Amino acid sequence: MAFDGSAIRTLLDAAASKGAVHGIAALVVDRNGPLFHHAAGEAHERTLFRNASMTKAVATTGALQLVEQGRLDLDAPVASILPEFGRLQLLEGFDGDQPRLRAPARPATVRQLMTHTAGLGYFFTNDKLMRYLTLTGEPSPLSGEKRSLSAPTVNDPGTLWEYGVNTDWLGLVVEKLSGQRLGSYLQQHVYAPLGMQDSSFEPSAEQRARLLRVMQRQADGSLAPSPHDLPATSEWDAAGHGSYGTIQDYGRFVQAWLNDGAGVLKPATAQMAVQNHIAGVKMPELMKSAMPELSNDVPSLPVPQGWGLGFHLTLADLPGMRSHGTADWAGVFNSYYWIDRAKGVGGVLMTQILPFFDMRVVETLVGFEMAVYQQVGAAVPVA
Repeated sequence: MAFDGSAIRTLLDAAASKGAVHGIAALVVDRNGPLFHHAAGEAHERTLFRNASMTKAVATTGALQLVEQGRLDLDAPVASILPEFGRLQLLEGFDGDQPRLRAPARPATVRQLMTHTAGLGYFFTNDKLMRYLTLTGEPSPLSGEKRSLSAPTVNDPGTLWEYGVNTDWLGLVVEKLSGQRLGSYLQQHVYAPLGMQDSSFEPSAEQRARLLRVMQRQADGSLAPSPHDLPATSEWDAAGHGSYGTIQDYGRFVQAWLNDGAGVLKPATAQMAVQNHIAGVKMPELMKSAMPELSNDVPSLPVPQGWGLGFHLTLADLPGMRSHGTADWAGVFNSYYWIDRAKGVGGVLMTQILPFFDMRVVETLVGFEMAVYQQVGAAVPVA
C-alpha cells in the first residue's frame, strides 16, 4: 500500500525538538515488509535499543517452537522441567521484618509462565517483593545475578495476572530442553531466519557504540542522564528483559507475526498463541509502581483485554486505532509495539527514557498509532 508518513515524521521531529524525547524512532510494517521508518533526535537509522520487556515475545516464540515440535507441553508443571522452580515459596506477608512464606497451593505450568499467571512478580511493581529484597539484601533481576530469579512468588498459580519474572523462567525452560544458551537458540531459530542481524543479548563493542543512552524524566519535565541501565554483564540470558536490537529487527519480528508466524512458527501455532488464554483470571485496573524511578503507575485501558502466549491482547476495536485481537506489549525504557493481524499492520515506537509509561512518550505513541490508521483505514468499519 502507498504510505504517506509525513504526519508521523512531523510528530517525531516535534517530540525531539521540544525536549519530550532525546531520541526516538518509529517503524510501520505490513505483511510484506516495512512501510515507513523515521528516527529523530539522537536516534538514527542504525541505532541500537535496549528491548527490555520486548524481549519477552521473542523468547516466547522460541518456546512455542518447542511446543509445536512436541518437546514442550504447555500444561506441564514448570518444576517437572526445572526442579529448582518447585523450591520457590510464596511470600504471604511479613511478621514484623520477618518474611512469612508458604508453599504455593498448586504447581505452576508453562502456559502460566507465558501468560503471567504463574504467581511470580517484579520487585518494581510489587510492594511485598520490594520489601523482601530490601530486608534480605537479595539481588533484583536487574543486577545480572541469576539467583535473583529465586525470590519468592507472590500469588497462587492461576489466580491473578501479575507482571513478573515468568518469561525469565520460560527462557530457562528453553535452555534446558534445547541444550543451548537462550541467545544462541534464538540466534539460530528466530533471529537468523527473520534476518534480525543486530539482535543479541551480548552486543559487540561496535553495537554498543550505536546504543542510544538512557535518559531520566525529571520533576520539571526535562531529561537528564539516567543512573539506571541494564547490567553490563549478566549471568543468564534474561528472556524477560535482556536483549538488544534495532527497530528494523523488531519490525521483522512483528512482520512474522502479521503473517501467522511465517519463518519461525506454523500458522496454527501462531493463531493459537494470540487467543485469550486467561479467561476468568482478573487483570489489575492499575499496575502500581513500587519504584517510581523505574516505572510510573500504569492504568489499564477501559476496554476488554486478555493475554495470549507472550502478548497482551486488546479484545475490542478501538475507533481510529487498532482492531480486536491486536497483540502488543512494551519495554521499560518506553518502547512499544502492536501487531494488528486483522488489518495486517503493525507499529514499533522506540525511545530510551525512564520511568516507564512516560506521558509525553505515551502521547506520542497515541499520535503515531492514529496517524498509521488514518493511512490504512480505521479499525472500526463504517456501517
